[in-house]
Amino acid sequence: MRAWAVAGPRPVEEGPLRFTQKPVPVPGDDELLVHVRACGVCRTDLHVAEGDLPVHRAGVVPGHEVVGVVAGRGRAVSGFEPGDRVGVAWLRSTDGVCAYCARGAENLCPASRYTGWDADGGYAEYTTVPAAFAYPLPGEVDDVALAPLLCAGIIGHRALRRASLPPGGRLGLYGFGGSAHLCAQVALAQGATVHVMTRGEASRRLALELGAASAQDAYASPPEPLDSAILFAPVGDLVPVALRALDRGGVLSVAGIHLSDTPPLHYASELFYEKELRSVTSNTREDGREFLALAARHGVRATTHLYPLSEAQQALRDLKAGRFDGAAVLVNDLS
Repeated sequence: MRAWAVAGPRPVEEGPLRFTQKPVPVPGDDELLVHVRACGVCRTDLHVAEGDLPVHRAGVVPGHEVVGVVAGRGRAVSGFEPGDRVGVAWLRSTDGVCAYCARGAENLCPASRYTGWDADGGYAEYTTVPAAFAYPLPGEVDDVALAPLLCAGIIGHRALRRASLPPGGRLGLYGFGGSAHLCAQVALAQGATVHVMTRGEASRRLALELGAASAQDAYASPPEPLDSAILFAPVGDLVPVALRALDRGGVLSVAGIHLSDTPPLHYASELFYEKELRSVTSNTREDGREFLALAARHGVRATTHLYPLSEAQQALRDLKAGRFDGAAVLVNDLS
């Protein structure tokens, strides 16, 4: 099969991915072989390609927002048949026995492994996934629309929960890419007032089209104090900006797996009055199931921009440069 592999982490403008031939993977006893139809382009893929995240596997194939069909299965797998449509997400496996897994926090498992970082992902014609971590997908939504939900949507949902937004509360979103524009739709459907702070003019337009009460530059102040905020942009300089925008008792949730260094915080203006700063680490499978159900219930839809799988490296360049709003999706044009 043909696939994109990280030849060596470096700026995406210098071409860190190599288009290569690889054997079609053989699923393990508990795994599914998945023929990739579509794969969302996530900022985490960019972090893997550029080396912001440390190399876990040399020459890894990125991609963890995979929609495909079951093309094979291991001998211990039940509940899936060839031809079933499934989703493959970021969290690939956990040990299932540690203290974190036992208390329902499998996202914190020290033995957790990740698609497109520890194991080859969806920038390829085929990938594998442990059957226990595959998501059955509904038949009425097309592949491209579903792909961004499998990471951008799930992580945005967890970040929203971590932000402890009160009913009918005022939510600020810093950055408005693939994850934020899905999170906004859920928050709006649940009665929140949403204010968006982001650098891109097209993203600000999209925010207003989706129902945001305001949209301004990333460093601008929202028109009213915020009960909660989520930082989606991987920019540490925005942490104190968002904290200053919070009302008393407000919570800032940082959604990204990578964040540039934060400047010193000023206690009186940025943390006092019981403001809270929280991180988000991956997701649990229950987060995924819960979000996919919410997305179906509320009609959450990704704004998507299609690229052939053969142009994956260009899609990452465009993501970094902010050349599109919403989310990019690679469509398998190889098989």
